[in-house]
Amino acid sequence: MKNEIAENAKHEVEKILEQVKQERDEIVLKAHLLKADAKDEWHKVDKQWEHFKSKAGQVGKEAKGASGDVSAAAKLLGEEIMKSFQRIRKSL
Repeated sequence: MKNEIAENAKHEVEKILEQVKQERDEIVLKAHLLKADAKDEWHKVDKQWEHFKSKAGQVGKEAKGASGDVSAAAKLLGEEIMKSFQRIRKSL
């Protein structure tokens, strides 16, 4: 009877161990994929950021003579870049 209880306990622990291992492995895989996705998004948004910075000075000059479309477009691009940075931050 003691052997049967010990075997049942051992079996239950092994079952839980396997479940925990599977859960851990899935999380490790998802974390790796998430990091890859974040890295891809980072490269994309970083290029947008560099473009945005280089054009920011021109926007001020062009906005004086424009109807405000240039300024609105720049603001929209800046907001999109900020949202992308926030998504990346949340995924890390």
